[in-house]
Amino acid sequence: MEHKIAVVGATGRVGREVLSILAEFQDEKKISIDFVITLASKKSKGKKVSFGNKELNVSCLEDYDFAGISIAIFCARSYVSEKYVPIATEAGCIVIDNSSHFRMKEGVPLVIPEINKEKITEYKNHNIISNPNCTIIQMLLVLHLLHQKAKINRIVASTYQSTSGAGKAAMDELYNQTKKIFMNETKKPKIFPKQIAFNCIPHIGKFMKDGSTKEEWKMQEETKKILGEDIKVTATCVRVPVFIGHAIAVNVEFYHRITEEQARKVLSEAEDNGILVYDRREDGEYTTQIDVVQEDAVYVSRIRKDNTIEHGLNMWIVADNLRKGAALNIVQILEILMREHL
Repeated sequence: MEHKIAVVGATGRVGREVLSILAEFQDEKKISIDFVITLASKKSKGKKVSFGNKELNVSCLEDYDFAGISIAIFCARSYVSEKYVPIATEAGCIVIDNSSHFRMKEGVPLVIPEINKEKITEYKNHNIISNPNCTIIQMLLVLHLLHQKAKINRIVASTYQSTSGAGKAAMDELYNQTKKIFMNETKKPKIFPKQIAFNCIPHIGKFMKDGSTKEEWKMQEETKKILGEDIKVTATCVRVPVFIGHAIAVNVEFYHRITEEQARKVLSEAEDNGILVYDRREDGEYTTQIDVVQEDAVYVSRIRKDNTIEHGLNMWIVADNLRKGAALNIVQILEILMREHL
């Protein structure tokens, strides 16, 4: 079967990362793509983006006809997906969508391949597969293995999310504010509600009626959809002055006994599933956000017992949010879709 792929939002950070990983997978013969079209907004028309050793011209999404495209990867904002995904699916295109717009829609699979790749076949319901939230991907990649060992009752998560999660303009704001501070000048925030340079902002997404933000709600609801409705989740999501890489401090309460040694053994044996344990109780012997840039793996450090509850563990989970938190997970879904379902 001939595979023609469209990448929507090709000029953004995630879109560019998708193109890079698609080229890697093509070179490694994990996938076979006959044709790639890159799409973005009208203002980006004519720009060039890299696809392996080639340069591709960016076309305009607004007037693009998806007829003949087998799979479209959407790496754009929710409002773009809301408008253009139905246009693509009506043209017979299967969509892998990185936005949050369709994640909780009944019948749309929310997929992390290492956890629930069997759900991919449900794309037939709406011709859509949703890519989960970036923090959910890295957290659940780790926790689903422990959930199999000793069922999880409750998750308490505090996230430390980089500016790249809010796009290139957000990264630029961090850079420009930092530069201005060193020049003894000020620069008012435009992307974030407060200064992000040398600061942490406990606010990602719109506020909801109960005081949670939309990002915190996503962590709760997406965990339930992927791992199980009976799991209780509470989260505080924080934007930090980091360019790339999300970190999560996770406290997990289990129904059954699991020691830190057992957890470390389970996770240490999961390297083939994209998990690396780096956890020595010495200065610097743990993973931080700057360590994981351009890394595919999800790293786990600071595994230790929570002595305040009967069956509890604490851990620190870090990953490149642009790769496994977004683009790599998308391309892994694509690989399985093409190999097993098309």
